[in-house]
Amino acid sequence: MASYFMNKYKITKILEDDYGCEDRPDDYTPRVIVYLKSEDIETTIKQVDQYLIDNDIDVGDMVIINSDGLLEKVSD
Repeated sequence: MASYFMNKYKITKILEDDYGCEDRPDDYTPRVIVYLKSEDIETTIKQVDQYLIDNDIDVGDMVIINSDGLLEKVSD
């Protein structure tokens, strides 16, 4: 699993997290599912939507997963 933290990924898609027909709790923080692709790995990670907005992270960006499990934008 440590290898996930060493890889650079390209964000290929960002989708709203799906809760089906269940109601979200009042204190719910909106999350999204981020689709990531590197040379040899395709994976997904859930992130707080506002975190991505605040850090200007979007589809097409190159990112790493930091030790806190958050995406960080990096240069190509």
